[in-house]
Amino acid sequence: MVKETGYYDLLGVRPGASLDEIKRAYRRLALRYHPDKNPSEGERFKQISQAYEVLSDAHKRALYDRGGERAMKEGGLGGRSGGSGFGSPMDIFDLFFGGGVRMRGRQTGETVVHQLSVSLEDLYNGSTRKLSLQKNIICRKCGGCGVREGAQRRCPKCHGSGMEVRIHQLGPSMIQQIQTVCSQCQGQGEWIRPRDCCLTCNGRKVVREKKILSVHLDKGMKDGQKITFHEEGDQVPGLEPGDIIIVLDQKEHPVFRRSGDDLIVRREISLADALCGCRQVIRTLDNRTLLVSSPPGDVIRPGDLKCIPNEGMPVYRSPFQKGKLILQFEVKFPEPGWLPTDRLRQLQAFFPAQEEVMATEDTEEVELSDYTAHGGPGPAALRRRSLSRGRLRGRDAPARPVPDLIARGGLEPPGAAGRGRRSRHVQGCT
Repeated sequence: MVKETGYYDLLGVRPGASLDEIKRAYRRLALRYHPDKNPSEGERFKQISQAYEVLSDAHKRALYDRGGERAMKEGGLGGRSGGSGFGSPMDIFDLFFGGGVRMRGRQTGETVVHQLSVSLEDLYNGSTRKLSLQKNIICRKCGGCGVREGAQRRCPKCHGSGMEVRIHQLGPSMIQQIQTVCSQCQGQGEWIRPRDCCLTCNGRKVVREKKILSVHLDKGMKDGQKITFHEEGDQVPGLEPGDIIIVLDQKEHPVFRRSGDDLIVRREISLADALCGCRQVIRTLDNRTLLVSSPPGDVIRPGDLKCIPNEGMPVYRSPFQKGKLILQFEVKFPEPGWLPTDRLRQLQAFFPAQEEVMATEDTEEVELSDYTAHGGPGPAALRRRSLSRGRLRGRDAPARPVPDLIARGGLEPPGAAGRGRRSRHVQGCT
């Protein structure tokens, strides 16, 4: 007859329970009330561990059965400081399950990533977008247990511990004890019969629900920037909800191209505008109208870059600062035959005098034709008109391919001069 049953009641065993029954009971309760799984049950876990420390030791158990906790304190075995060698309840837990089983920190569900298509106007002016999505939430009917009220959830094979213990006889006096994950509940400690499932979630513990997120786009946000909604992800019983991450995907704009905090716009002007000055209207992303003027005499070359300070994109989190609006000019030249020859001579009088080229006896006059991609002459064959009996100097030398000439510096790559000028203009407008 035992004097007290408090420790037995904590483990849920009868006073005459065997050591194996006590071990199984402690293992089941330790998994359920471990501080990493239930932070609010830390004191309960300590009491369970203290009870097991006493009842698993034959000498301490006999002392407890005779006189209860008072007899243990008088015998110098009070609390957790007895002679078992366990410094804390976690040491007992590690003895059963190994140090690797102990969970570290908060466990969270998976992070969900969604892509949100936005326009350049959204990023320029700022806006709020609504994003509709489906997510898992814990079933309100069963509270996330997956069974109807009053039904048995504990796995009958492992008795809720999630582990199976197998004993192998290695010899006449040697046995091996192997602990494996329960094959029936897959280590969950729970096994639900189909007839006991919750009718709302069908035993899945979670249900699908529509969620609408308000995504606030600040001025100056960039393509690919991430916006995080903490703990708005799928809910899983026993875990903290994960995050939802929104990734901005900027759509291509028909007029403007973004480069950091700058905006680039291409403008095609005529040769007359390039030489004599021009005025152009630009509609901004916030529906303002800019009148851009190029004064007469300020020659604009093909590929030139001009800029308007503080008319680019707003700087993120500094919306009163803006980048530059960069204008990339393309000059449209007239078509062949656009002006009669006599008028061309009149026009030529306004340009600097041409350098006079003297023809010698071995000079041969040729005419240019359009260059095609395959490297040969264009539709019109190259025409030569002999000015003397001599031959063109170097005509007998083998022809050199165009790419080879470019590599050796003999030809300038198409657009090379324009690129050099763009670099200079970009530096000039910073």
